[in-house]
Amino acid sequence: MIILITGGTRSGKSSYGEERLNMEEDILYLATATITDEEMKRRVEHHQKRRGDKYQTLEGYKDMDKSIQMSSCQHTILDCVGTTITNILFERCSDLDHINQEEAEMIEKEILHYFENIMESMKKKSGKQVVITNEVGMSLVSEYRLGRVFTDILGRVNQYIARQADEVVLMVSGIPVNISRKS
Repeated sequence: MIILITGGTRSGKSSYGEERLNMEEDILYLATATITDEEMKRRVEHHQKRRGDKYQTLEGYKDMDKSIQMSSCQHTILDCVGTTITNILFERCSDLDHINQEEAEMIEKEILHYFENIMESMKKKSGKQVVITNEVGMSLVSEYRLGRVFTDILGRVNQYIARQADEVVLMVSGIPVNISRKS
């Protein structure tokens, strides 16, 4: 079962995703944040402290499809799609404010393919697969190229994952709102 949890910043996505796995024991936690400054370090430490020792945690955003396949855990939480895309974008291009359309489309295809592989790996597991993402479909179009490239890619990846998911939940001020559920 794939559960996509989306919402805005500080909407409660991660804690709700963890809550959905409260009753499970063998959980692979794919934590994708990279520490770039002291503030980000505190955020990561907060997440680590909240998680405790219940999860088999892998820090990083590379080879998540292979990590899921190789793990003996039947349940997975991926936190989060937006951070993964950010990491890949900055890894692939040093000047995202001036990326041309062809380069942006090439990177988008690469990222979408990566998430297709992740979804295929998750579908092979018997447990709950929780995917956390940021909702960008309710905001304004950025005046900056980097913002537009990021929201375009994340929006399309979110749409793809939502089509694969058995359940889609939108978090609003800490309240889960069920968007869809496959029957």
